[in-house]
Amino acid sequence: MPRLSVIVLTFNEEKNIEACLDSLKALASVPVFVVDSYSTDQTMALLNSRAVTVVQHTFENYAQQRNWAQANVPFDTEWVLHLDAGERLTDEMANWLTNSFDSDSTANGFMFSRRTYFMNRWIRYGGHYPNFHLRLFRRAKGHCEAKAYDQHFVCEGKVEKVPAGIDLMDQVANNLSEFTASHTRWALAEAQERAMNSGSEGEVLARLNGTAIERKRWLKTRLFDKSPLFLRAFFYFFYRYFIRLGFLDGRPGLIFHFLQACWFRFLVDAMYYEMQSQQQKP
Repeated sequence: MPRLSVIVLTFNEEKNIEACLDSLKALASVPVFVVDSYSTDQTMALLNSRAVTVVQHTFENYAQQRNWAQANVPFDTEWVLHLDAGERLTDEMANWLTNSFDSDSTANGFMFSRRTYFMNRWIRYGGHYPNFHLRLFRRAKGHCEAKAYDQHFVCEGKVEKVPAGIDLMDQVANNLSEFTASHTRWALAEAQERAMNSGSEGEVLARLNGTAIERKRWLKTRLFDKSPLFLRAFFYFFYRYFIRLGFLDGRPGLIFHFLQACWFRFLVDAMYYEMQSQQQKP
């Protein structure tokens, strides 16, 4: 697969980066390009001990960092595969990339579903699986949309879904402290984007009858965002946990669905409300 390279972003990922890189070992001929945002832990030492190309670049936001990394890939490859440091390839995905991926395909991009792992449990219910993301595409045809939160890659031309079971794995967080800290940052980013009214719908088309990603964007922007402030967080949790059977994910699922669907969404609304209130002060 000489026409494919892998891009990984890192910042203080000493707990995750080795597992991520280990999952790429099956792709023996594929070069890996890591862009680090000046980590202060052992991430760089771990990266320098591996056969990967590493550069450091100042982080502004995820979209800019992803697009900068893609524009500066030092390998002459037509296709790029984007990964987060907390993600890994499943054996099925590594096998598909090695034996079935056709770089001369008529498609310009491929969508993979992501298996979310939380407290060592695969979160399979609550509408969380399958959960499709566009991660593999021709370098000249795709980029990351400029959104503060919930960014997706967009690709010109034909995009296909890979067969079921060929997935990415995502280790959401190593502990609850990391989970709540990262989601607090995301909540602030989304609330600020809403408060500034800066085109928060992004480039992904919001279409109910579109791709899995477009349908998700439609549900977010046309249904959830237009529901009553604060109440929508509780409605969303009820929908995921009871209607979409999130309770089947056990106790880790209860914690995950409540924190992500209710606490996080309520926090976004609360931050947005606070910003609006401050703007209205004389």
